[in-house]
Amino acid sequence: MPRGVDDYGEVRVTAPARLHLGFVDMHGGLGRRFGSLGLTLDGIATTVRAHPSDRLTAAGPMADRALAAARLLGERLGLSTTAALTVDQAIPQHVGLGSGTQLGLAVGAALGRLRGEPARIQDIAGVLERGARSGIGIGAFRDGGVILDGGRGPGPEPPPVIARLPFPESWRVLLILHRDGQGLHGSAEAAAFRDLPPFPAAAAAHLCRLTVMSALPALAEGDADGFGRAVGELQRTVGDHFAPFQGGRFTSPDVAAVLGWLESQGIPGVGQSSWGPTGFAIVGDPDRAEALLDTARRRWRGSPLTFRLCRGRNRGADIEPAVQPAFGHVNATND
Repeated sequence: MPRGVDDYGEVRVTAPARLHLGFVDMHGGLGRRFGSLGLTLDGIATTVRAHPSDRLTAAGPMADRALAAARLLGERLGLSTTAALTVDQAIPQHVGLGSGTQLGLAVGAALGRLRGEPARIQDIAGVLERGARSGIGIGAFRDGGVILDGGRGPGPEPPPVIARLPFPESWRVLLILHRDGQGLHGSAEAAAFRDLPPFPAAAAAHLCRLTVMSALPALAEGDADGFGRAVGELQRTVGDHFAPFQGGRFTSPDVAAVLGWLESQGIPGVGQSSWGPTGFAIVGDPDRAEALLDTARRRWRGSPLTFRLCRGRNRGADIEPAVQPAFGHVNATND
């Protein structure tokens, strides 16, 4: 018998942010287009709580988007529309950290678990039109780690995750955040993808080879510089292709200046997540990462930039009853 509202009382879902490290095949000549390499982050997340109510409500940051997602999931998947949703914290919107996908998946997972009838993550994503070009947000929610998806095929399904590796525990990610900055989104993003020039087949072939034969093996062997060199080359190639629509290889000139400085310090794995403006650097030594963080904060004091260190997250979303059922402990699973 499925566990429902009387058992749990309240469900809490914490969905992690992710970095989009780049597309590997924007040519699409083999029948699948895009393909993405991504990294799940620890310490930045969207948290949604759901508890029983006689009607559907939402409160907190991004409440309107949470409510719209819940209504659509109720109509299309039959998920509960008698629940009170609270967004306790939200990943910043339109900065390259995957806020929309994580919010939608968190809402769907919370509503399904509340009634003991969880929906498949892929079905939730499909209804909310998440994963239109990249499957890494879905992979981050489900499994965490470093994710490679296989690109969008001719059908309606989100891109499948074809490889997943853990991010080494000792590595750090230095994030460069631009206060009040946003990357392309909505109609502007759709127009940019529509108007992009053709991507050369030879460049797509090289990026696929670079990812499979350089980035992932270096990650598996714990070679931070090798992984970083591959990510850096992927970023330069893709960033230059998008440059006409974002004002340069990177959206924010301030972030670009920090990335250039990090490269001068011998850090090859630098770039911008998605449309930015968030930048990142992959650092294999935690002490060096702390030193770079301190220096960056001093050098760019008074600028619109903020900096923080993150670890990779090697598990997906946490889905759990906030109130334990009377009959004992229940282990949450990511259905």
